[in-house]
Amino acid sequence: MHAIPSAQPSESCASAPLESAPLQTARFRMADIRRKHPSERRAAAVGELSAGPIGFAAIVERTLPKGDAIAMAEIAGIQGAKQAATLMPLCHPLALEFVEVRCVPIPERNAIRVYCETALHARTGVEMEALAGASAALLTLYDLTKPVEPALAIGGVRLLFKEGGKSGIWIHPDGMDEGERRHYRPRVAPRLDAVPTTVITLSDRAVGGVYQDRSGPVAEGALRALGAVVRYRLLPDGIEPLAQALREEAEAGTRLVLCTGGTGFGSRDLTPEALAQVATRGVPGLGELFRSASAAYTQLSWLSRATAALVGDHMLTICLPGSPKAVAQGMDILAPLLPHALAMIEDVPHTCTKHP
Repeated sequence: MHAIPSAQPSESCASAPLESAPLQTARFRMADIRRKHPSERRAAAVGELSAGPIGFAAIVERTLPKGDAIAMAEIAGIQGAKQAATLMPLCHPLALEFVEVRCVPIPERNAIRVYCETALHARTGVEMEALAGASAALLTLYDLTKPVEPALAIGGVRLLFKEGGKSGIWIHPDGMDEGERRHYRPRVAPRLDAVPTTVITLSDRAVGGVYQDRSGPVAEGALRALGAVVRYRLLPDGIEPLAQALREEAEAGTRLVLCTGGTGFGSRDLTPEALAQVATRGVPGLGELFRSASAAYTQLSWLSRATAALVGDHMLTICLPGSPKAVAQGMDILAPLLPHALAMIEDVPHTCTKHP
């Protein structure tokens, strides 16, 4: 018997070592909202269906062959708003808390003006949901009207306004008419215009020139953006320097003091103790709110001794941690409450800004 030679790969089949192909990074990604502060978000979108005299009459008189176009469009708009993330891949799926679709006849243009308002409490806005709802309602009007009038046109679809988050309120440059403002009542962003305010940074190392304070300027910038008149002070850690400074600020008529630093567990972290020495009334809720809301960013927030109190009869003092990030987050969380708090201190009549 002849031995059968073992099979050898032919030259053409021999495999050379594969070169590592460079990995392709994703070209698209959803925006990372994990560290954003949840807030009340609201948006409204608008658009029009130009229906012509025949189509317009059939819509408003509810005589279209397929049925009541306005009723169906309102239902379709709600459904469209809820399906925004399905239609647009990079939209975050949102559990909407409110959707309202309105179809308003405009006789002088033979048009139906469609509005979609959306709202929820979340880390991201709802403008795409409002636009999806308005678009779905307009397309439904188109679908039900085309049997009697094929020369239809959809136009003017745009965001009317949005509110919530760090940017506050935004209104489209084309503006809103009086009827739209009455219906939606867009919120005016809270302001601290001309309020005398002082930022105090507590840091032995910053006073000693070991490093430059970065948290104080963050607080300054946030307060100036709200319209406040801001003064800055840099003090060493400890009880007496801050206690004396707070007495001076209260006597000078300062309305709001924002302290950064000294709220940890270190032996020189004595900012809360300094505030307690001169406080007339505690405001524990602000510290509790800061810790609770900051937990969305880091569980270390529960270790903060952030606090707040009134000093004298008219000065609100808030003590935040010393890191620039914590100060920025703290201002995002607390800023919407500050004008209301100062009005309460002065016994100024104030109204609730929450929408019904």
